[in-house]
Amino acid sequence: MQVEKKPINFEDARGTIRDILIGVDVDAVTIITCAKNSVRGNHFHKKTTQNTYVVSGKLIYATQQDDGPIETKTVETGDITIDIPGSRHAFKALKDSVILQMSKGPRQGKEYESDTFRLEKPILS
Repeated sequence: MQVEKKPINFEDARGTIRDILIGVDVDAVTIITCAKNSVRGNHFHKKTTQNTYVVSGKLIYATQQDDGPIETKTVETGDITIDIPGSRHAFKALKDSVILQMSKGPRQGKEYESDTFRLEKPILS
C-alpha cells in the first residue's frame, strides 16, 4: 500500500500551489465523486497504474496484493494513493468526497472497462 501526503509547495495571500505528480506520465485524468458510504473499486487492472488524489473528503482505502492480507488506511484531502498493475483496490467514502484519478495504461475513455477486472469477493464493502 502506498499513500503519500502531498505538501503545499507555495502559499501566499492568493492561496496555495500543490504539485500532485512530478515526472509521472499519464494517459487520462478523471474526476470521480463519491457519496457518503458509497464504495468504489473492488477490482484490479492488469496493465494500468492509477494515482488517486483526494481533492476533498475522507475515505477508507483498501488494497490487496495477490492473496495476501487486505490492508486499509484512512485517506483525506491532500493524500495520494498509488495502485500498480495487479493491485486489488477499493475506496469507501466516509463523507462526500471528490477524487482525481490519473491513470497510465489502457483504462481510459471508451476503453474504460477494458482493463478492469472485478473481484468475486470484495475487499471493502
